[in-house]
Amino acid sequence: MGQDTSHLQERMTIVGDLKAASFIPWIRRHAAKLGLSHTISHASSMRIELELSGPEDLIDMMEVGCSLGPIDVWVESIERTAMIGETG
Repeated sequence: MGQDTSHLQERMTIVGDLKAASFIPWIRRHAAKLGLSHTISHASSMRIELELSGPEDLIDMMEVGCSLGPIDVWVESIERTAMIGETG
């Protein structure tokens, strides 16, 4: 089959010792590099919630990037929730 070019909209909840002051700019830069639309709906030192829109493989890349994160954060878990179901 051909490449999947469908766009998803997901909420990503990141939990850990996040030091939001440095992680938020990092998230914004990383999402922009991947070409993902993103909105941060909650940010604290223990939890960040962001909404992402784009191709599934790029959202997967964002998840991997966030799990590794910058050196001054510790990500314990990442939960992804679809905001709009796939059609097709």
